[in-house]
Amino acid sequence: MSDKRLTPVARKLRKNPTEAEQRLWSRLRGEQLGARFTRQYPIGNAVVDFACRTLRLAIELDGGQHADSEADLARTRLIEAQGYSVIRFWNNDVLANTDGVLTAIAHELALARNRIDPFES
Repeated sequence: MSDKRLTPVARKLRKNPTEAEQRLWSRLRGEQLGARFTRQYPIGNAVVDFACRTLRLAIELDGGQHADSEADLARTRLIEAQGYSVIRFWNNDVLANTDGVLTAIAHELALARNRIDPFES
């Protein structure tokens, strides 16, 4: 599902995270929410900030430059076309209300688990 040409881009992004990405990663890493996430993961021709590959959930963090962005809508559609659900948070929400963001992510994880067929292996 991922484009190998984006691997160097993803590596570069992992080396230079934003403050919001650092904060959220500190709370997502190590399956703290009961699901494994990866950072800066290529999906199609996009690199998402965080992805839970098993539950097909992508998390995008946006700064102010993303307000009303047509490019972000197109990115979301592209990622969804690869079978992922996409949730977006503003960087300032992650920084000011980390627990609220985590609650929203936990809710999305529960919804994603309900979409997975329990007999599928």
